[in-house]
Amino acid sequence: MVMNGFSRAKNLHLQSLLLLSEKVQVRETMRCMPLPQSLLFGKENFAPFGYMPATVSVLLNPGKYVPDGVVYPKAEWLGNELISKLVKWSTEVPKNEFKSTLSLVSVARYSQVYQELKEKFKEMVKVWPEVTDPEKFVYEDVAIATYLLVLWEDERARKGLSQKQSFVDLGCGNGLLVHILSNEGHPGKGMDVRRRKIWDMYGPQTFLEESAINPNNLYPDADWLIGNHSDELTPWIPVMAARSSHYCRYFLLPCCFFDFYGKYNRRQSQKSQYREYLDFVTEVGTVCGFQVEEDCLRIPSTKRVCLIGMSRTSPAARGDPALEAERRAFIRKRQPCHLTGPPDKACPLRREQSPSAAGQLQCPEASRGRDGRTLWPSGFLPRGKEQVRNCTTLPHAFVDQVALKVAHLLLSETGRSLHGPSSPWNSGESLPLSEIAGHLDKETLKTLKKEYGGLQTLLRNNYQVFK
Repeated sequence: MVMNGFSRAKNLHLQSLLLLSEKVQVRETMRCMPLPQSLLFGKENFAPFGYMPATVSVLLNPGKYVPDGVVYPKAEWLGNELISKLVKWSTEVPKNEFKSTLSLVSVARYSQVYQELKEKFKEMVKVWPEVTDPEKFVYEDVAIATYLLVLWEDERARKGLSQKQSFVDLGCGNGLLVHILSNEGHPGKGMDVRRRKIWDMYGPQTFLEESAINPNNLYPDADWLIGNHSDELTPWIPVMAARSSHYCRYFLLPCCFFDFYGKYNRRQSQKSQYREYLDFVTEVGTVCGFQVEEDCLRIPSTKRVCLIGMSRTSPAARGDPALEAERRAFIRKRQPCHLTGPPDKACPLRREQSPSAAGQLQCPEASRGRDGRTLWPSGFLPRGKEQVRNCTTLPHAFVDQVALKVAHLLLSETGRSLHGPSSPWNSGESLPLSEIAGHLDKETLKTLKKEYGGLQTLLRNNYQVFK
């Protein structure tokens, strides 16, 4: 009896490995485990994140193994989860809801470029100034940049191009993806509604712009538009690419579910919400005249399916009235309410919507430019500049004062000296936030109250001191 490429005997042997002591070293456990060819070189159904080739490499070259949690799994994962995952992958019937990982690019070339970029940008983890997890964001952006570089390399070879593709990253966030692509010779820029602290570290060769993004903005000089977790702009990016130029392509990595005018509402119960949303964004690209391709990235995320509009279904040039009318009609059908009265009557907003919220509905009557032509799109309100209220813009002296005050409170709870004979180190005690707040003066509490999360957020930002 064969189960997904494993013989029954081998499958039983894998299950027996689960009974090994937790103290057995990962390396010793792996030595006694037979890895069949179908697992090492076969389909990726056994390893959704593509970990197995990297796992085998650590067995052959343990001294060169540097875990990053993306391509090379960490030791905790190898020791605590690998064996059970192998049993699961070898016995389950895979669902074909998504394509296999890296189906549109060469896996060998991807691995080579990833290693080169990882070596170049690994120091970013040590100097990461944001409060987000540096390992996740750095290595994930390195993986996304690797995919784009290999994809664009294949495109240049296929079309006989010598000049590297230009790009615009809409909603670039920390800007690391823009920085990597720019360093690899691709001209481009990133745009986001809020400037990040890390932007100042990239240097003048990385172009980042702080501004609100409106779907009316077109980019005729850009070869590619990138939407990496672009939220409310996600469904608009195929439209913007189609209207920018007939040669403009796009790359989307959807995460949060947004429609043209607000949050995406499910319409089918037979599919997962994620699959349904991907189908919707794919349909948008098709209506805009693209042949949309789908692939899965090798990143540590549950939202790792990318949509690529690389070629057009028709040779029509930009500004074709028929295509514009078809796109506009499709978008109009997605509006949550329709104008039924004369043009001078306002369309009522739904009660939960706010005219200042990102991507929310205004009156769908199309606004008009100075020449009287209808502007794209009608009813979309771009996200305004965000007010940062996560304690990161507070004066450093204020933050240090509060952190020092809390540290003294926690240390004083132990009642031991830092240099006492019984314990040379005082790690402090734990106190409820309410009790700590009682030791702070009113002005300090008033300032913290204006920030999201208040005292708790400030202490979390100082994760190197408090936990």
